[in-house]
Amino acid sequence: MPSSPVPPGPDSSAVAPPAPVVLIAGVTGGIGAALARRLSAAGASVAGYARDADKLARLRTELPALLTLTADATQPAQVEAAVVATIAHFGRLDGYVHAVGSILIKAAHQTRPEEWLRVLDLNLNSAFYGLRAALGPMQTQNAGSIVLISSAAAQAGLPAHEAIAAAKGGIEGLVRAAAASYAPRNIRVNAVAPGLVDTPLAAPLLASEASRAFSEKMHPLGRIGRPEQVASLIAWLLTPDADWVTGQIYSIDGGLAHLRPRPKV
Repeated sequence: MPSSPVPPGPDSSAVAPPAPVVLIAGVTGGIGAALARRLSAAGASVAGYARDADKLARLRTELPALLTLTADATQPAQVEAAVVATIAHFGRLDGYVHAVGSILIKAAHQTRPEEWLRVLDLNLNSAFYGLRAALGPMQTQNAGSIVLISSAAAQAGLPAHEAIAAAKGGIEGLVRAAAASYAPRNIRVNAVAPGLVDTPLAAPLLASEASRAFSEKMHPLGRIGRPEQVASLIAWLLTPDADWVTGQIYSIDGGLAHLRPRPKV
């Protein structure tokens, strides 16, 4: 009686796929740093840029393999230089994440024109510069994943959020249009839209017990988000598991934008 065939073992001659290369804008921020830690732990090759050289140095101490680059996300030439430096170091660019932004809680009549323009520059304009710079090498590769960061403020009418809602709403439109433009080149463009996340940027809004309690109550799940939670969703969008996903805005906000829980009696 012939013996059963033995399943083939792993092919020792096969070459393992190279680790993905991801560039993170705003890598020293709460979400950017959490993502750098997560991707590095998973074996990715990670580069990141930010304006503050001291914060970059501290993060590099924690993550020695991280390629750190000093660049201002609102300056297109510096953003392009960061992309070029990443490719010079790692040989390609598989993913780009734009974790840059700001918070301004002011009603329209209280917002000075210079504040309005600064919010647009830090959020919408910088996202466009990053997207545009990453698209160059990704078009050459015919592959890539880009993730931008929107906000629950773009999806829900929150008082005193006019400037940030407009900027993040622009990001959502940018995501959908760019996803349509570059899908034929196998480049995916998506965004995540967090609620309030416990990061250094949000620290002034959570400085007192009363302000934290108020912010928690705004979210139907009754708690503030953690940067690691947002990083987890972004990391998934960069993986092959998400390679049929493009043009999407993923809410990760404790239900803030879309749920209206029953009031407590």
